[in-house]
Amino acid sequence: MPRSVNNVASRARRKRILKLAKGFFGRKKNVWTVAKNAVEKGLGYAYRDRKQKKREFRGVWIARINAGARIHGLSYSELMGKLKKGGIDLNRKVLADLAMNHPAAFEAIVKKVK
Repeated sequence: MPRSVNNVASRARRKRILKLAKGFFGRKKNVWTVAKNAVEKGLGYAYRDRKQKKREFRGVWIARINAGARIHGLSYSELMGKLKKGGIDLNRKVLADLAMNHPAAFEAIVKKVK
């Protein structure tokens, strides 16, 4: 009995990886073993950086809140402490948006906790 090879599945698997490698430079886009390694590494970076993006944005929000708070004579830590003590439950993302795009609303919040 001849050896049975599931060529359809093998080709589909290779095709899926090579499709993900589209746009890569040189042999990374069309040589199976090189493309497979490049795609695996790229997917690993993508997974890792989805987590890092959240950390980096938190830092950006803190910098924006700090800049907005210092205009009104407070530091970031003083403002956050007073907000917590005052029972104002706004997250950093919202506060940063207010500080940057709606300074009047941010000023009203700062005056309320001062």
